[in-house]
Amino acid sequence: MKPLDPGAQAPPIPGVEFTDGPVALFFYKVTCPTCQMAAPVAERVAVTHPEKLVGVVQDPPERADAFAQEYRTTFPSVTDVEPYDVSNAYGVRVVPTLFVIEREKVVDVVESWDRDGWNRVSAYLGSSTGSSSEPVSTEGDGLPPFRPG
Repeated sequence: MKPLDPGAQAPPIPGVEFTDGPVALFFYKVTCPTCQMAAPVAERVAVTHPEKLVGVVQDPPERADAFAQEYRTTFPSVTDVEPYDVSNAYGVRVVPTLFVIEREKVVDVVESWDRDGWNRVSAYLGSSTGSSSEPVSTEGDGLPPFRPG
């Protein structure tokens, strides 16, 4: 399995709309150390680009709520529990994975923690919505340039 390629039709996700500009989907699991590391950056994306980041959490709602409280995240998340229908439809093979969807099409995909990829997504959201295009992670912020999920 591999993630959907840019240009592919984005499968629907119950409760998520793809018709009002770009949306970043943050696929994560609460027990994933790389997801825990990326959570504050996902929150920066959500704060910098309001209503443009949605989590897709591979855990039940109560665990997702505890994660949000522990990592102080405010972005909305939808659950995708076993058999992971949404994750499988997107070809998610590792968490975290970040997809950018616009006009119901995949625009970009970033697997694992990849600083350049996350900054690229934030810049795309900024240029598409007129919000900030500042990097969400920079050298010296304590995060590695890459960490596998």
